[in-house]
Amino acid sequence: MFDLKLIRDNPDDFDAGLAKRGLAPLAGHILEKDKARREHVTRLQEAQARRNDVSKLIGAAKASGDEEKATALIGEVAELKAFVQSGEEQERVFDEELNAFLAEIPNLPLADVPEGADETDNIEHHVVGEKPQFDFEPREHFDIGEALGLMDFETAAKMSGSRFVVLRGALARLERALAAFMLDLHTGEKGYLEIQPPMLVRDQAVFGTSQLPKFSEDLFRTENGYWLIPTAEVPLTNLVRETTLDEDELPLRFTAHTPCFRSEAGAAGKDTRGMIRQHQFSKVELVSVTTPETSQDELERMLSCAEDVLQRLELHYRVVVLSTGDMGFGARKTYDIEVWLPGQDAFREISSCSVCGDFQARRMHARYRPKDGSTVQYVHTLNGSGLAVGRTMVALLENGQRADGSVELPAALRPYMGGLDVITAGT
Repeated sequence: MFDLKLIRDNPDDFDAGLAKRGLAPLAGHILEKDKARREHVTRLQEAQARRNDVSKLIGAAKASGDEEKATALIGEVAELKAFVQSGEEQERVFDEELNAFLAEIPNLPLADVPEGADETDNIEHHVVGEKPQFDFEPREHFDIGEALGLMDFETAAKMSGSRFVVLRGALARLERALAAFMLDLHTGEKGYLEIQPPMLVRDQAVFGTSQLPKFSEDLFRTENGYWLIPTAEVPLTNLVRETTLDEDELPLRFTAHTPCFRSEAGAAGKDTRGMIRQHQFSKVELVSVTTPETSQDELERMLSCAEDVLQRLELHYRVVVLSTGDMGFGARKTYDIEVWLPGQDAFREISSCSVCGDFQARRMHARYRPKDGSTVQYVHTLNGSGLAVGRTMVALLENGQRADGSVELPAALRPYMGGLDVITAGT
């Protein structure tokens, strides 16, 4: 959502931001709707003021014995009352129409975000580590996991359909170990507060983080109206919904390990094998709530927290800045971390870290009181993956694979695996 005053004061800048997203100018249309709404509100205010004045005149007319005038004034009050009542309903219609229109418009990119049509226009920011070398042809994770007898897509399909998996033994434990390792790092060293949030949320929560109304087809919904969270960003960000914080409380930093549920409606034919793109997966999420002045620095900090996970797991990766055509709906700037997958001979996304400005805060009515006593302002929100657990497992299997089919684990994970350093068939 947007500040209408900002659009009124800077319509050309607003349209320029939309143009970077590949959208046509909308400021004029928004301002026409806003003008009609404000003119209507002015008429209502004038009618209410006139009604109050006339009500006083009725008493004066009766006191002077002018019943004819009093009767006329009573009739005018009745007409004004009817106009105000119908006008208030029309005001709600104006508000709903304008807000619905604004809710469909993506956030405006920051000035340093590269312009582009899609992922081919993303810009590489930096690269960490080296590609592992193998003296055999590296396999993809699903071939490795199935050969170990620890990754079962066939059984999952029988009970749930495609894009699900059953993990067994050491791989089931590896999923748990990865989540615990990430949470310990983020809470113990990075200053995040661990949260165990609900995984079923209402419309207003998903609207607040901007998945609704535009992306409802990407979500799963229960028959009684709850949404299964697509990421813990939704409940974590909504922790500050309809609150006014003191500036001294900021920044707030939250983390959670949750299952995530996505319909993958637009992913037909993409990554149909394996664990890269599933309907259910787990993720450790990072969310920050900050002041406007600190939010861009917080983005860099969040990125470094996610990177530290990969560095400790000894994985080769790169960071890219997403172009305006590849950036998410609610983001102003996004870094993607892409991990190297030898089996695919490609970098694949394992984390996205985004700053949203006050875009989500306006939807959630989340504000703070500045220390200097100035006007209450909207907070800025950020979110990132710290990391996607399933994709991290994919990376560990492909990068740690050995010629005999076993998988060597990085040292940082071994304490979480009961000292296990190599996964073999049947472990």
